[in-house]
Amino acid sequence: MWSISIYRGASPFDLRPIQPVLTKGDITDIAADFVADPFMLRRDNTWRMFFEVMNSETQRGEIGLASSTDTLSWSYEGIVLKEPVHLSYPYVFEWQNDCYMIPETLGAGAVCLYKAIDFPFRWSMSTRLIEGRFADPSVFRFKDLWWMFACSTPYQHDTLVLYYASDLVGPWTQHPKSPLIRADKCRARPAGRILNFNNRLFRFAQDCVPQYGSSVRAFEVSELTRTNYAEVELDCSPILKASGEGWNAMGMHHIDAHEQFNGSWLACVDGLMVPPSA
Repeated sequence: MWSISIYRGASPFDLRPIQPVLTKGDITDIAADFVADPFMLRRDNTWRMFFEVMNSETQRGEIGLASSTDTLSWSYEGIVLKEPVHLSYPYVFEWQNDCYMIPETLGAGAVCLYKAIDFPFRWSMSTRLIEGRFADPSVFRFKDLWWMFACSTPYQHDTLVLYYASDLVGPWTQHPKSPLIRADKCRARPAGRILNFNNRLFRFAQDCVPQYGSSVRAFEVSELTRTNYAEVELDCSPILKASGEGWNAMGMHHIDAHEQFNGSWLACVDGLMVPPSA
């Protein structure tokens, strides 16, 4: 079903594929149905990619790891995080020289923060940030506050909520304008890392019409304060969509973009070969 590729381009909104780099066939320690939801960090001149691996036997997602020094050739390192509940969307980030991960943890009934004990292989659950069932929690720091987008209707894909906190571990407060989006499958569910560059904020959303994971749309956040929120969709949106053939024939629903030293952009994305069942 889903597999992972690397894209490059002059901007995060104008990217072109290099090649599919990871499929379920690359997973060597468990039987896998698919790989999806990739996020990357670069440390010590090595890129580490974390992603969902759907375990064929348990039908639960686990978090896998692959490494690369050139972003073209990737080595699968194994499963680095598994729980009694389904895990996906391993949103990894750095803060004050430590590495953290906020995966989707619907079965835990909360948004959970994990901290790297031995990066990138060992992770420990640090705290429960927000109680409730939230899909694709996406955290970022802006104007001395932590912010988090998430989808509060994980099986309908149609509601976007927003929380904020002074400290990463909380307490987290729901924004007065939240839910920001209701009853809209086209732009509610988060689709990857929030970008903050050139003093501008951008978020990505899954377009789940006509089906889950059809394409990725891009929005600029034009206002974000403790009391107000506004956004506008970019003219180039959707920025990722089904190609009609091959590894992403039926859809795309995720992007994690990173600016390079030379000003170009690198992103890990995923694509779908067959119609989804979600």
